[in-house]
Amino acid sequence: MKAFGKILGLGLLGLLLIIVALGFALTHLFDPNDYKDEIRQLARDKAHVELTLNGDIGWSLFPWLGLELHEASIATLNNPQAPFADLQMLGLSVRVLPLLRREVQMSDVRVEGLNLVLNRDENGHGNWEDIGKPLPAKNADGTPAAPEAGTAQAPGQQESAKERAVKLDIDSLTVNNARVQYTDARSGQSLSAESIQLSAGAVHEGTNIPVKMTAFFTLGQPSLRTRTELNGELRFDRRLKRYNFEDMRLAGEASGEPLAGKTMTFAAQGQLLVDLAANVAEWNGLKISANQLRALGELNVRDLDKAPQLSGGLSIAQFDLRAFLDSIGHPLPATADPAALGKVEMVSRLQGTSNSLALEDLAVKVDDSTFSGRVAIEDFARQALRVQLKGDRFDADRYLLAKSEEAKGATAARQAEVKQQEASAVAAPSSTPLPTAPTQVAWSTDKLLPVDRLRQLDLQADLSFGALTLTKLPITDASLKAQGQGGLITLETLRGGLYNGTFEAHGNLDVRPAVPQVGVTTAIKRVPVEHFIKTDDATQTPPVKGLLTLSSALTATGNSQKALIDTLNGNASFIINDGVLVNANLEQQLCQAIATLNRKQLSGEPRGKDTPFQELKGSLVIRNGVASNPDLKARIPGLAVTGEGDLDLRVLGMDYRVGVEVEGDKREMPDPACQVNERYVGVALPLRCRGPLELGAKACRLDQEGLGKVAAKVAGNRLNEKLNEKIDEKLGDKVSPELKDALKGLFKR
Repeated sequence: MKAFGKILGLGLLGLLLIIVALGFALTHLFDPNDYKDEIRQLARDKAHVELTLNGDIGWSLFPWLGLELHEASIATLNNPQAPFADLQMLGLSVRVLPLLRREVQMSDVRVEGLNLVLNRDENGHGNWEDIGKPLPAKNADGTPAAPEAGTAQAPGQQESAKERAVKLDIDSLTVNNARVQYTDARSGQSLSAESIQLSAGAVHEGTNIPVKMTAFFTLGQPSLRTRTELNGELRFDRRLKRYNFEDMRLAGEASGEPLAGKTMTFAAQGQLLVDLAANVAEWNGLKISANQLRALGELNVRDLDKAPQLSGGLSIAQFDLRAFLDSIGHPLPATADPAALGKVEMVSRLQGTSNSLALEDLAVKVDDSTFSGRVAIEDFARQALRVQLKGDRFDADRYLLAKSEEAKGATAARQAEVKQQEASAVAAPSSTPLPTAPTQVAWSTDKLLPVDRLRQLDLQADLSFGALTLTKLPITDASLKAQGQGGLITLETLRGGLYNGTFEAHGNLDVRPAVPQVGVTTAIKRVPVEHFIKTDDATQTPPVKGLLTLSSALTATGNSQKALIDTLNGNASFIINDGVLVNANLEQQLCQAIATLNRKQLSGEPRGKDTPFQELKGSLVIRNGVASNPDLKARIPGLAVTGEGDLDLRVLGMDYRVGVEVEGDKREMPDPACQVNERYVGVALPLRCRGPLELGAKACRLDQEGLGKVAAKVAGNRLNEKLNEKIDEKLGDKVSPELKDALKGLFKR
């Protein structure tokens, strides 16, 4: 028995030596390079690809079945002259004995210089779709033959069978200097990944696989280039169709046309999960950064096999939006407040599809303002924007476009003109010449609206503010609703409280024509008028105060302040109650007129600088920036005022003729020169008001020409008085009172 065992052992040893010798002979005496044609044919018949072997083939047999290819390329059978992949070297080895158990145990896999070219033609067909497909069989007449029934197996069934049959086990995977290029003939778009370096640790199903990859990506239109580095641990289960990428970290830099020559540094990390069985994907522990921007959150996608639905949350830490946009090549235009948009932060819940995105339960802080509500893009293709926000306070003036140097110069020139005339008017308002009409344009020619963007806008906005500052007006409980589509933007309503009064506006903006067209109606009730007419010069006092009630309907065309004012047309009516003409003692000027008619001098000093009034009202007809006011009326204690004139809104100038009926000095000790007797009854003393609108009543002077006509009328009244006295003296009680009155009336006529 011992001898038999010894013989058996020697036999097995001899068999092993024979196998080793055979393997040595096969690998050293058999050269696979002599069988390249047979290998190519085998690739056509079994793998249905066109294999080109320009380099040498190296191989080993036992205990590893090793293969090394140099200068090889692969093409589809229907286009063998256009390889979709080529490589400089592929080296791999498979353990022989596990293959008998249908297990693939590989050592290191190395790929050098892989070049993968993917193309989609004008019909949308990709060259990769023909990989592994045999050429269609043909009949004797050359027509395609019908496939045999029952011979084909569904791709999903084939894939499942392979996944059940083959167990993958690789010690490591290395890809050096690979390149992937994709082009789409229909869209003209191209994308390439170059200098790809990929290394992976031991690849075992169900265990974490360390992965590291670097690459340079280039997008064709618009030109964009990024450098990226990816790290993490990959785990997959093909049976459950679950793929995890844990501790994923992506970082890099981007530059190109979309960034206008600037560079953006970006990073992202988190835990990724894709479950194809449940058709869900998750990104938990999300952290994103892009230059100054920092964000945290999580994303979930369901219904991957149908219409994907996005949900999750996002939190953006406070950052300088203006600096961020400038750093990525999209600087914002200068605003009235250079510090505007310097502090922005946001928290929101996300909902979306492949063509929409909504920020639900949105809480956002912009500088000193806080907003809550919803912002959504309902259709990316149409740029359909939907906004529903409620804010605590918002100063819109801070975010208006800053004035250009030209506009600042024009404003300064006009202010200088006004100050010059104001100085002389205040020094001696009764004796100085009438101020001349202003000549300096009061409005900017700077562009107001981004017309091209507005033409593409699809907007529905519903905004409300606890406090809104607009053109320096503090609006409380403000509400704004607007919509826009196809270049027509409609302001459904803008209303709120204003200095204990109210206002409301409606209008539309039509940017479909080459020149924008604007229409607006307003209703203002009992709002202090001085807040509408105050200027940028804090030292300048508004010329009039009082509670304004205004209704107007106006139209204009253009895309600058000047163009809109030059084409302003419409109608308006106004009433100012309980007001004051500031720094304008109108009664004193009229007493001066009476003293002139009485041929006397005023003995007293002016009693005050201002002229109070109970009511000032009228209507305006506006044509091309000039407002005609034919029916100005004012009720002033002791005075009855009527007038007519024009307001030239283009230069903010006025030209009025005013008639004032006076009762005279009603004090207990009146100025004798300002006493009114019966001959002044019904006589309107004339004033002429001309000059910058900011001067108000300070620009009014006695109308010397009109005063001469009044003097003639007063003289006539005095003659009538004397005739009446003669009638009373001559007739006495000889005739009836009715006859005497008739005679007096005859002389008046």
